[in-house]
Amino acid sequence: MLTNRSKSFWLLLTPALIGLIVVLFIPLITGGYYSLTDWNGNTVGSFIGLENYLRAFKDKAFIDSLLFTAKFSIYSVLLINIIALLLATLVTQKLGKWTTLFRTIFFMPNLIGGIILGFIWQFIFNKAFESIAEVTGLTFFEGWLNTPETGFWGLVILFVWQMSGYMMLIYISFLNNIPEEILEAADMDGANPFQIFFRIKLPMLMPAFTVTLFLTLSNAFKIYDQNLALTQGGPYNSTQMAAMNIYNEAFSMRKMGYAQSKAVIFLVIIVIISIVQISMTRRKEISA
Repeated sequence: MLTNRSKSFWLLLTPALIGLIVVLFIPLITGGYYSLTDWNGNTVGSFIGLENYLRAFKDKAFIDSLLFTAKFSIYSVLLINIIALLLATLVTQKLGKWTTLFRTIFFMPNLIGGIILGFIWQFIFNKAFESIAEVTGLTFFEGWLNTPETGFWGLVILFVWQMSGYMMLIYISFLNNIPEEILEAADMDGANPFQIFFRIKLPMLMPAFTVTLFLTLSNAFKIYDQNLALTQGGPYNSTQMAAMNIYNEAFSMRKMGYAQSKAVIFLVIIVIISIVQISMTRRKEISA
């Protein structure tokens, strides 16, 4: 029997459920069907089974984009979380009125849209770096974004600069929840700041690592707009990430069904990696 409380619960939950069904589940089911057809975006495609999937696994450009995305994600996730934790540790010190200012400055890059951010860093790498090279004569600053190596690091720098401030806020919230009594007791027992950080703070931050690793991983894998604005996948598609490869296949080549099969494969990869990451960090939480 439904009570007034349970009726209110489902009444409030219904709009969110409708939104999930319309925005998530229906497109997911529809896309799964289209991935089994040769749909080109205009005419209804004929059913071809798993042919698109078999073709995708043999597509060198798609495989290269997956490998590039994986490499990008590994470097970005590590750098973002290291820098974010360092920034969070810095701004949780007793800095007085400067604390709020530093937090605002570090978080501000996250407020800039991906396309605009890409164009800003494109100007820095192409114009500012070239000017530095002319003044100093250092070849290190020449031709950024013109090679696969510098293009890769350009994307990493952009993404790390954008996301570190956001992850910093998550670490700050967990650092502020560490009981002061524990830190004071460790200080009275003669523990130095490094011992307090690595022996007390770091183990108690494991729940934060679960959240930040998941967020940075998911965002790194699905990056598109920064990739488009900064390098457009060049030179010669060497910095093309998986999302851009799928988009180009769908809207440039007009192979919607084939692109959808790539999207399904990409989704499965992200889900598997996310589940593995969450399960591993959860076990660390328990052991800590």
